Amino acid sequence: MLQNIPDLPKTMASVICHAPEDYRLEEIPVPEVGPGEVLVKVASAGICASDLKCYLGAPLFWGDASRKGYCQPPITPGHEFVGKVVALGEGAGEKYGLEIGDMAVSEQIVPCWKCRFCMTGKYWMCAVHDIYGFRQRTPGAMAEYLKFPAGALNHKVPSGMPAHHAAFIEPLACSIHAVQRGNIEFQDTVVIAGAGPLGLGMFAAARMKQPALLIAVDLNDARLEMARRCGADIGLNPTKVDVVDEVRKLTGGYGCDVYIEATGHPKAVVDGLHMIRKLGTFVEFSVMREPVTVDWTIIGDTKELDIHGAHLSPHTYPVAIRMLEEGRLPMEEIVTQRMPLADFQRGIDLVASGATSIKVTLEP
Repeated sequence: MLQNIPDLPKTMASVICHAPEDYRLEEIPVPEVGPGEVLVKVASAGICASDLKCYLGAPLFWGDASRKGYCQPPITPGHEFVGKVVALGEGAGEKYGLEIGDMAVSEQIVPCWKCRFCMTGKYWMCAVHDIYGFRQRTPGAMAEYLKFPAGALNHKVPSGMPAHHAAFIEPLACSIHAVQRGNIEFQDTVVIAGAGPLGLGMFAAARMKQPALLIAVDLNDARLEMARRCGADIGLNPTKVDVVDEVRKLTGGYGCDVYIEATGHPKAVVDGLHMIRKLGTFVEFSVMREPVTVDWTIIGDTKELDIHGAHLSPHTYPVAIRMLEEGRLPMEEIVTQRMPLADFQRGIDLVASGATSIKVTLEP
């Protein structure tokens, strides 16, 4: 039986992605819910670095000679979000433990539950791979209302959590998974390159693993200070010091045990391969705007490294929610700008600049 609040509007404001650098605010129909589906009124939506790279035309989203573009325009962007439940399709309330008025999030990927990966429990690598904000089956949250399709992975958000904090659940969940892929041990020296929103989540998660030394690398001193607030012991700025040399000095010449790349810049990959010790673990997290060229001999014959990718956030949403509840990140300082949906272009520009922003959210 359908449950919903009365007098839901028929149309809503929504950002629509048509092509790189062609995003427009338009009026579109409010989604209708069917069995197993959930409709939320969006309370807060974050602008992610991957949203920016899609906006700027990165090959992952728009294709190149070797691959088809992932983005399916015209589409509403936005995969970092939280919303208030306003309608529940038949069976959805019971399945997800949700009631009208609850705050809820949905994991960024809506699995097909039929492919080889879904059938073997690896839903985050679903072959169909519908992620909110990029695919026609999963319009995103830069709109007044958002539908969680049947088969989505939905989570109730504690009622006391501010919406602009809860919108950080998705990036934090991704950060947690990246840290898990590093297999950090108690005596490890860990370097995380990149102190943006995702990197900051990684520092908080890595600190919970109790490494011996946790080092932040970033070009921005203010972000390095924020990394310390989130758990880093030391901050290194590559414009001021030779970061490879500094890490070697701090580790008796061996290099770091674990290196996590979260900058999206090719130089961070090269530096990481040089500063990591033999038999170390290198975690590649970023979406790169351009190809990266490195000497692969370092990976094999020189150091015999373990190279791990990190994609999305399998099974980490509950951990992210708990970390935010426990106040493990200074969220009021991480969310630097909150603005109305109509100002989406200014929000994108702020993220592109990075000079005065860490996390920018839209509040429809």
